[in-house]
Amino acid sequence: MLVIAFYMANPLKQLAGETAIYGLSTILARIVNFLLVPLYTRVLATSDYGVVTEFMSYIAMLQVVLVLGLETGCFRYASRDGANPKSVFSNAFLTVTGLCLLFFGCCALFSGDIALSLGYEGRGNVIIYVAAILALDCPLAIIFAKLRHEHKAVRFAVIKTLKILTEVGANLLLYLAMPSRFVANPDHWLLGFVSPTPDYTYAIFAIFVSCLLSLVLLLPDILRLSIRFDRKLIGRLLAYSLPLMVAGLPGVLNDFLDRVLMRFLNADAAMWRSDLGVYQAGVKIAVIMQLFIQMFRYAAEPFFFQRAREKGSRELYAKVMNYFVAFCMFGFLCIMLFMDQIGLILGRDFRQGLSIAPIMLMAYVFLGMLFNVNMWYKLSGKTGYAIWITLAGLAVTIVINVIWMPVYSYHAAAWGHLASYAVMLLISVLLGNKYYRIPYNWYIIIPTIVTGFALYVLGSMLPETGIPFWLDLVIRVVILSVFVVGIGGGIIYRERKIKRYESKDCQ
Repeated sequence: MLVIAFYMANPLKQLAGETAIYGLSTILARIVNFLLVPLYTRVLATSDYGVVTEFMSYIAMLQVVLVLGLETGCFRYASRDGANPKSVFSNAFLTVTGLCLLFFGCCALFSGDIALSLGYEGRGNVIIYVAAILALDCPLAIIFAKLRHEHKAVRFAVIKTLKILTEVGANLLLYLAMPSRFVANPDHWLLGFVSPTPDYTYAIFAIFVSCLLSLVLLLPDILRLSIRFDRKLIGRLLAYSLPLMVAGLPGVLNDFLDRVLMRFLNADAAMWRSDLGVYQAGVKIAVIMQLFIQMFRYAAEPFFFQRAREKGSRELYAKVMNYFVAFCMFGFLCIMLFMDQIGLILGRDFRQGLSIAPIMLMAYVFLGMLFNVNMWYKLSGKTGYAIWITLAGLAVTIVINVIWMPVYSYHAAAWGHLASYAVMLLISVLLGNKYYRIPYNWYIIIPTIVTGFALYVLGSMLPETGIPFWLDLVIRVVILSVFVVGIGGGIIYRERKIKRYESKDCQ
């Protein structure tokens, strides 16, 4: 009771604590997913990794559709005065479960035909696994939303973490331990589910196993739900939630559509799976930047909202952008200057994908800047502009991939991300200046980006041979130091100069 009273008296501490817990579980998932890359790129052929990437893209896009936006709808209706949260979450769960079971039944019934149409003849089991992952994961998203509504952050994080660890364990077991056992025991029961030699089915089956564990762990929560279906309630839920689902689709498509288009538009039609695997491996290197941005988002979003009414808040947001861009470009330089070492994360056949790393890293820098700039419509309540900004980015992605992918393959996909995020950033800045102006200092931001990129170019000009390793390392550290001293010192100097002017004006 004392703990509950403490949290009720300190809602901001509760928010911060829960944000940290949810953030840690989400970031852990991304980190673990990144740590699986060395395994996948060493035991899988480039084409097999391409297949994993293709199916993961389908899963990501279909999840948005099958959940129907009901997670957010549940929060809205369960929090209303006089609402029955149990009924709200029960009806949402039943709706999503019914839709997912129908989806799974269709996929299972026509799994062979679907596999054949995708070019995976005789691999209908993979289609069933993908459908099963969605049929398990989407309804459970409602249960996870219920845990969030009930402030059961620790239970949420523990189950999510166990799911992640199960997926990792299943991957390690299947790829490293089971192949030799399959050779020694051709009648092993697992061979009814996966192939005898390591391929893409192992990775997908590992996800399916982790979803089964989530179902078992959340079974007590599911059994506590009501099975009474309220048509009026679900009608209101869907009326509110479906537009959110539609609004969320462009963002997901913008992130994953290039993986799907590669099947149809790749420069070498016979090599699209292999090129997709190489592309995904290159993208994974840039995910290091994305991890930082994700961590920043968890901390920054509540920070921005909590200070929205304070005097000087907009100037504070502008300062945050200065330091954010500086840190991102520092990360960009760290990765690119030591790419020879970092690139060893990937298997030898995948390292050609490192050529897209600088493009994707800069794309994620722009994506992080976009998150900062997009606060204008969140703080001003003009969230309707979000879908138009995202649609503009999606249009850029489609145009660049359709025109250039038949010529440049996955390099076009990488440039598509960079151009898309840059266009969305530009549009958001222009709209923000009109409706909720934040005085971003572009005279600091743009030189920071240009300086970081120029130092990367300088580092790339170092000879690959004929220079001792220690000297090469020293030079790269010196380049990094020039950026830190020059940009960091410049930002601090300018801020102190502004403070001096402000103090003089006050006098």
